[in-house]
Amino acid sequence: MARKYEELRATMSPESRARAKTLADKLRAEMPLHGLRQARGLSQEALAKRLNVKQPSIAKLEQRTDMYISTLRDHIRALGGELEVIARFPEGEVKITNFAQIEDPIREEAQDD
Repeated sequence: MARKYEELRATMSPESRARAKTLADKLRAEMPLHGLRQARGLSQEALAKRLNVKQPSIAKLEQRTDMYISTLRDHIRALGGELEVIARFPEGEVKITNFAQIEDPIREEAQDD
């Protein structure tokens, strides 16, 4: 018989609850593009309309493991977010900014037409 999570949680040790919370936080902090889109409550079709592309383009993009940063930035913006690229080193983190605001001249011309 299925039990509610709150009932199960009440029987867990404090250590188990802490591990479960850590795992849940990690899962919320890391997700693939399709998971992010779903978490934002958007269908592929709705996101495609925001990006002025067809739905199959969104399906392909969500399966890709390699893409232009500008493509990813546009995708994230259409979801209501902003993309930041951060490099992590043993000494600390560095936010990469040299391509953050570079605009695609071909894309700008297409938008002007």
